[in-house]
Amino acid sequence: MTVIENHLIRMLPARERQRILAICEPAPLILADVLCTPAKRTRYAYFPTEGFISLLTSTSGSPELEVGMVGREGMLGVQMVLGVSATPLRAIVQGSGTAWRVDAGAFRKELERSPMLRRVLNRYLYVLMIQLTTSAGCLRFHQIGPRLARWLLMSQDRAHADSFRMTHEFLAYLLGVRRVGITVAANALQHSGLIAYHRGDLTVLDRNGLEMAACGCYEADRKAYADTLDSR
Repeated sequence: MTVIENHLIRMLPARERQRILAICEPAPLILADVLCTPAKRTRYAYFPTEGFISLLTSTSGSPELEVGMVGREGMLGVQMVLGVSATPLRAIVQGSGTAWRVDAGAFRKELERSPMLRRVLNRYLYVLMIQLTTSAGCLRFHQIGPRLARWLLMSQDRAHADSFRMTHEFLAYLLGVRRVGITVAANALQHSGLIAYHRGDLTVLDRNGLEMAACGCYEADRKAYADTLDSR
């Protein structure tokens, strides 16, 4: 992994970028690997360059729900900017790829040393807060079809490809609905010519159509990121 592809690292001035990369190591993101769990000390910060990570929450006696997603636009472990060593969420690799990984202790020292790194990550923390609150409202008020379209767009953005692996069972698990609900919603998108799906292989055929089918939460997340980070 020789090319810097993480957006947050790329935003740093050259000197700060070189310092953070000097304490990073390349690490694979392996599908279904758990990178952190609630209430346990975070050992590493991850800056994905390929692939993406799902952020999951759960309550006692209930299945987990996905409330956020991290790809090359962000990082995992941003709570350390606040001086907090543990996260309330479980992080699992949703799309395989690669990341820059940095030891938590070294990362905290670099945060103390670099005001620009703290500034960039504070802004990203705000964007992540918006994503989490948007997801809460989306799960409560929006129908399965628009939610599925939003999730597929978010996945495509982070996969940087039109095709990726995804099963109905895993989609149901992430969206907090029964498998039959995902099957009906996915079939509707497929019959509309927006996606193709066969035995876990999903391809986005009509990006514009999928955006029209998604709920407004997708565009709200994109706007929040652009307004907060891209226009800094």
